[in-house]
Amino acid sequence: MSPALLYALVVFSAIAHPIWNALVKSSGDRTLAMVAIRVTGLAFGLAVLPFVAWPEPESWKWLALTAGVQFGYYALLIRSYELGDMSIVYPLARGIAPVLTTLVAFVTIGEALSTAHLVAVALISLGIMALSLGTGAGLQGVGFALATGVSVAAYSFFGGLGVRAAGTVLGFQACLEIVNGLVMVGYALIAKRAAIPAYARRHGAIGLFAGAMSVLGFLAFLLAAQSLPLGPVVALRETSVIFGAIIGTLILKEGFGPRRIAASALVVGGIAMLAFLR
Repeated sequence: MSPALLYALVVFSAIAHPIWNALVKSSGDRTLAMVAIRVTGLAFGLAVLPFVAWPEPESWKWLALTAGVQFGYYALLIRSYELGDMSIVYPLARGIAPVLTTLVAFVTIGEALSTAHLVAVALISLGIMALSLGTGAGLQGVGFALATGVSVAAYSFFGGLGVRAAGTVLGFQACLEIVNGLVMVGYALIAKRAAIPAYARRHGAIGLFAGAMSVLGFLAFLLAAQSLPLGPVVALRETSVIFGAIIGTLILKEGFGPRRIAASALVVGGIAMLAFLR
């Protein structure tokens, strides 16, 4: 695939992500909403794995690390949405991830980035972080949101390394979805067994739709992360905050004043730089 098409897939991932986050936030039981999402992933993994190559053994450690961090991410995200609004939690959690991923990739694997790449990452990150200023979030909510952002950076980094070592994008994600799905279903059967039937009747279809958005969005990210620099890919993916702001404005009736317009302009500027980079 050409770099332009790969970056387009990242933009799709950026659109899909706030959709399923908004569905989790508005769900009556956020834990079961996350379980429904992972059930969709489990079905995807079981359907795909027999027809694709298994990931190379060198990638298994990265797969395990990615899955482990994602379990922490699910817990942190659910707790963050219990403490704060999506317009507060989402920008903080997603805004810190590109900066951390770029630094980690540079320090640990020596991933070379041009000056233009760094400027683009900085613009996007500044814009995303500015979207969260002035919200009056409580200290605990901000702390959980930032911890969520650290987990996002960690699983994005481990997943990027894993898919490069795996030799197969679909095989890597199928295994990851199976592991995540089995663990989340097992947790639900132990901790939420009594609430599952009622939730499935009322919110099951919405949960499965959110799961489809989650699976397809992460697949698009992995396809891009296989060959593009991780820092810019993660930064572009975090423009999901723009789409999250649109959802907040049109669906949740949140304001979109001059501060958010200016912050969005920074993000769009960074996207434009990435689009014209070779």
